[in-house]
Amino acid sequence: MLPMEQSFIENILRLNRGKYVTVHQTFEGNSEWNARVFRGRIEEAGRDHIILGNPDTGEYYLLLMVNLDFVTFDEPIDYTYPYDGSEPSLSQYSPR
Repeated sequence: MLPMEQSFIENILRLNRGKYVTVHQTFEGNSEWNARVFRGRIEEAGRDHIILGNPDTGEYYLLLMVNLDFVTFDEPIDYTYPYDGSEPSLSQYSPR
């Protein structure tokens, strides 16, 4: 069984706030551009969105999860939930 805090994309992104990422998104039906790549620092993540900040340009991006293809990280991904220390890492649970 999984612990109470389940592994969702937004939770993984929250665990990695402050890290630099590249977000790949696809926008179906868009005649100007079908796919885009966004680069920046993870500021926040919610169930349906990601907020990236780009300190080089001063821009911030509000990206919808519905368009998300994948995320690449420039450094190792934090995947251990630091809640109360009694729950093991999700990587220690057997898959369903």
